Amino acid sequence: MTADARIAKVNRTLTDWLQCSHQELVGKSIHEILSFGGKIAFETHLAPMLRLQGEAQEIAFDLQLGDGEKLPVFGNAKEKRGPSGEHLFTRLTLFKAIERRTFERSLIEAKVRAEERFNLEHGQLELRDQFIAVLGHDLRNPLAAILAGTQMLERQAVLDERGAMIVREMRASLSRANALIDDVLDFAMGRLGKGIQLDYSAEGKLAEVLSQVVHEIKAIAPDVELVFNCGDLGSVQCDPARIGQLTSNLLSNAVKYGDRSQPIVLEAAIDGELFHLSVANSGDPIPEPALAKLFQPFERGRVSDREKGLGLGLFIAHEIAVAHGGEVTVSSTIAETRFTLSMPRKHRNAASGGERA
Repeated sequence: MTADARIAKVNRTLTDWLQCSHQELVGKSIHEILSFGGKIAFETHLAPMLRLQGEAQEIAFDLQLGDGEKLPVFGNAKEKRGPSGEHLFTRLTLFKAIERRTFERSLIEAKVRAEERFNLEHGQLELRDQFIAVLGHDLRNPLAAILAGTQMLERQAVLDERGAMIVREMRASLSRANALIDDVLDFAMGRLGKGIQLDYSAEGKLAEVLSQVVHEIKAIAPDVELVFNCGDLGSVQCDPARIGQLTSNLLSNAVKYGDRSQPIVLEAAIDGELFHLSVANSGDPIPEPALAKLFQPFERGRVSDREKGLGLGLFIAHEIAVAHGGEVTVSSTIAETRFTLSMPRKHRNAASGGERA
């Protein structure tokens, strides 16, 4: 092309593409073989880049064919100048882009479809999690009424051995139901982006909370020996209720999967600036493939029909540990299976009131 964008020379490839002769093209303005959109691309992209830097790479536009059809191309252009900087000519090299443009359009369309599908599925998941949260919250009221009824029966009614056994079973079932609701609500809140909620207002009551958890587990599983070794935990800064929930999940897990004829040992102590809590039980070791995904939601081992749940206990325990800046680890051998919580004894953001983690 000349300095005023007229065609000075063409090769046979271009004349074949445009279905015309060499004589029909030489001397014409480049604009005469460009589509309307191609003219805009030439003036807004290719020409300015040539003026600024003397070359342009991969500018997409369309050539206008004689029969009215358009031919998609990519153009590379470079100016040739003389010793004094005068413009001699501009070399424009064109590449057919039919397949590439079709591929790019298909990619764009696929991206749009994927985004629409993602938005739809994300909306459905959020609606589901909100439904779970509302349902879990509303289930607490009838369960609280049933629990109050069983407590009234225990205090005021004269029950025979079978009646007392039925009330104990009801209370154990209520305890499991409330634990399941807690896990479901925590899982739903996590999926909704709110995370595990921490409350440091009851700081200093950790030993008391752990003792209560041990008492509840003993009531649920009276046939299992539970040994509790606890040091002085008064200086541990944490959410006692959440650590109690974590401990309850670990103990319930030990009851479900461990050898019920052997003791379950719960230990809690301070070691320097760290707080450690562990639950150990005897029984078959956890298979190696299961260890890698043990703290993922809905992962479960083999339990009886009576003990079936959602498989959220260890996942929630892991999330509570992370919220406190710690972690839960597991080791499992023929001798014992031990879950260990390790976390800082002091939390840098610990204060009275609530905290979100």
